[in-house]
Amino acid sequence: MANIKSAKKRIKVTQTKTLQNRMVKSALKTTIKKFEAAVQANNAEEAKTSFVGVTKAIDMAAQKGVIHKNMAARKKSRLAAKLNAMA
Repeated sequence: MANIKSAKKRIKVTQTKTLQNRMVKSALKTTIKKFEAAVQANNAEEAKTSFVGVTKAIDMAAQKGVIHKNMAARKKSRLAAKLNAMA
C-alpha cells in the first residue's frame, strides 16, 4: 500500500481511468456484436446502419487511447470486409 500522498492519488486516478476504459471497451464490444448479428441474419439495411455506429465507436475508442489506432484500423477493415461480403 502506498504511503506517499501523490502515490495514493495516482492509485485513485488509475482506478477511475480503468473503469472508464472498461466502459468504453464494453460498449464497443456490444456494438460490434450487434453488427455481426445483423450480418449473420443477412439483414443488409440494419448492417449498413450498424456499421456506421461501429466505425464511430471504434474511432472514438482509438482517439481516447482505449485501443491502438492500428487495431482500430484493422477492426474497421475486417468489419467492412464482412459487410461487403454480404452484398
